[in-house]
Amino acid sequence: MDADAVVLDIDGVLVDVADSYRRAIVESVSHVYDETIPKADVQAFKDAGGFNNDWELTYAAALYVLASRDGLDHSIEEFTDQIAEAGGGLDAAEQFVADSLSEDSLSTVLEEWDPNRLRAVFQQLYLGGDLYADLEDAAPTLDTRGYINDEPVLAHFETITELTKSYPVGIVTGRPSAEADIALARVELDVADEHRFTMDDWEEGKPHPRALMTLAERFDADRIVFVGDTLDDVRTATNAADADSERDYFGVGVLTGGLTGEEGRRKYEDAGAAAVIDSIDDLPELLADE
Repeated sequence: MDADAVVLDIDGVLVDVADSYRRAIVESVSHVYDETIPKADVQAFKDAGGFNNDWELTYAAALYVLASRDGLDHSIEEFTDQIAEAGGGLDAAEQFVADSLSEDSLSTVLEEWDPNRLRAVFQQLYLGGDLYADLEDAAPTLDTRGYINDEPVLAHFETITELTKSYPVGIVTGRPSAEADIALARVELDVADEHRFTMDDWEEGKPHPRALMTLAERFDADRIVFVGDTLDDVRTATNAADADSERDYFGVGVLTGGLTGEEGRRKYEDAGAAAVIDSIDDLPELLADE
């Protein structure tokens, strides 16, 4: 790979979000609708693509729960397969539900479906009451500690030090900016605003390549390694390579997020990953070997 610059995702790469973001997805749906999906099935939505935004994944999971109550006869695997075939994301989920239900059933589902309430519950569960009040400028209605406090660090300090000493380092994440600040502070990684893209900085989201390509330009780098924990992260790198023939982009998957073990490795490789590593701590050695 012989990298000129390294770009990192945050969730599943620098911090573990299994008991924070992913827990908030499942429990937000449960809180609002008294029924939810298994936490393990969150990965099926991630693999379908287009769910870099966990709020939208929450909306899609809620839509599945409501539609299943009103006549949708598909497993989550079948549901997410249909989403993937339609290009991924919330729009594909909505369209599949609309195509699968009768007009009366669809009307019932859409009347119950409340993304705004789901988002408010999600943010309170994730942030906790005090931080929610600060960041959302709204009074909390739930008494919660905040799952953001349950995010173990995945990157050792020595890894961060080695990477920042050897390469310019950027960030491309689906987190809102304020939540990215919290995670980066926790891993002691200081990234200038112009070297990072958060949810607040670009509309398209992963796997659109614009953010990664822009960072390549800002770093004046010809060979860029992007490390992430989802198939959309790898697709971001392959899409950038397709769109920008003047540079080389390498997608590296880590097995510390939702994709794990040999099955996770296979999925990354099928998506076009240049390499798969057990954790971010293996990245300096990988780049040194290359």
